[in-house]
Amino acid sequence: MNLHHLKVFLAVADAGSISAGAERLHISQPAVTREIRDLEASLDLRLFDRLPRGVQLTEGGLRLLDYAQRIFSLERAAERDLRDFAQLEQGELHLGASATLGSYLLPPLLTRFRALHPQIFVSLEVSNTDVVTRQLDEGLISLGFVEGPFARADYAHRLLARDALLPVAAPHHPLAASDTLAAERLQDYPLYMREPGSGARVSVEQAYRAHGLEPRAGMAIGSTEALKRLLTDGQGIAWLSQRVVERELASGELRHLPVQDLQIERELHVLWRLGASLSPAPAAFLALAQVPE
Repeated sequence: MNLHHLKVFLAVADAGSISAGAERLHISQPAVTREIRDLEASLDLRLFDRLPRGVQLTEGGLRLLDYAQRIFSLERAAERDLRDFAQLEQGELHLGASATLGSYLLPPLLTRFRALHPQIFVSLEVSNTDVVTRQLDEGLISLGFVEGPFARADYAHRLLARDALLPVAAPHHPLAASDTLAAERLQDYPLYMREPGSGARVSVEQAYRAHGLEPRAGMAIGSTEALKRLLTDGQGIAWLSQRVVERELASGELRHLPVQDLQIERELHVLWRLGASLSPAPAAFLALAQVPE
């Protein structure tokens, strides 16, 4: 039995005759007769009784009719489902992002995506670069947005933007009133950093060591928002994304320390599994993910 035989059988059963079935299928009557005989031979069972006018299903034909109707109903459902999936009428989008991207850059993109494709279920987990790459490896997410270094040979990736990390402190910090600062002066004060595995932390550690400084963490916190609040103690210094501290710098809640001899810049990337074909939803989101410099 194959689907073509079954389709011919169903057309004849629905139409009530070989000629009417052939007309529905736009093929010749001899071809329909041949297909029915081949099907009956393969099953070793007569499916139709030939009448003077038309055909009538046998008991075996009636049993097969029930299966044929269900099979082609399922075929139509599969076609509808895949068509809706391809046209973003249904589906899911699972994303992972490290802190700055997940908290500050992706929300506007998600709003635009939802406006365009409201039927798509979207989930976003905000963590750090190490967690995001692990989620990609395990197939838990389709796209990962990271701020830190990653194994470039292991992932398909696209550069989204470059982001400056600024040294910031409370306005009453001893260095806040300085006109210019050398980076080595920062070593006299606690360095507040993100947790191990964070892209921001790796960027700071690499930049410090390249400058001959030792990045000694006075505190490690898994939240950028918590880091900003902890700086109000007037003792710590943190290197935070310019995008993250714009409001606090404008309001005077934090001060940008004028370090002249050390600038830290990092790249923001979107990653996906190497060699993997993106489904329609992540492919559409990737097309939107062009973060302005």
